[in-house]
Amino acid sequence: MYLPEVFEEVRPEVLWDLVARHPLGLLITAGPEGPMASPLPFLRKVQDDHSLLTAHMARANPHLAALAEGANVLVVFQGAETYVTPGWYPSKALTHREVPTWNYEMLQARGSLRLRPDREWLAAHVADLSAAQESRRPAPWAVSDAPGDYIEAMLRGIVGLEIEITDIRGKWKMSQNRKLEDMAGVVHGLTDPDDPHFNPAAGALVAERLATRKAP
Repeated sequence: MYLPEVFEEVRPEVLWDLVARHPLGLLITAGPEGPMASPLPFLRKVQDDHSLLTAHMARANPHLAALAEGANVLVVFQGAETYVTPGWYPSKALTHREVPTWNYEMLQARGSLRLRPDREWLAAHVADLSAAQESRRPAPWAVSDAPGDYIEAMLRGIVGLEIEITDIRGKWKMSQNRKLEDMAGVVHGLTDPDDPHFNPAAGALVAERLATRKAP
């Protein structure tokens, strides 16, 4: 992806936090049949100092037939995103030489694919995937809550995916290329409940980078 240095995010803790907050990634492959993409919930694992992304796919998904062991794949994660109007920029009132843009946080991870059809791996994966989301609930659901024969039938209908990450790139386009007063204007607009583009999550990300630029 196009990645100007001003928007590049390289801190591992920030990159992987995006995966934890927005785990639905888009798995993308390219082969003789053309490009294919499947939205899948992912988990990040660490094994021998290597990051892995794990997921599962329905056996009925035609994308599965196009997945080859050891293939290079791309997974894209999208976080907070928002339209940015020039009306938020104080500089607009001075020159009017401004246009709209879009702010977003995005991570692209590339790696080598391994298929995991074995029952033990799948059982551990779906338990971990459920726990990652259910742990925040007052009465968390667990795989053990469902009948054993039902879970076994469900496991037979999926195949596990394990991707060893070889390259990871983050793009946090949060108005860092604007003047400080324009960044402040974007924060104000995104955090104003009366603004039609009210988006406090995106506003917080712009505010974080504004504070960093202001820091001595």
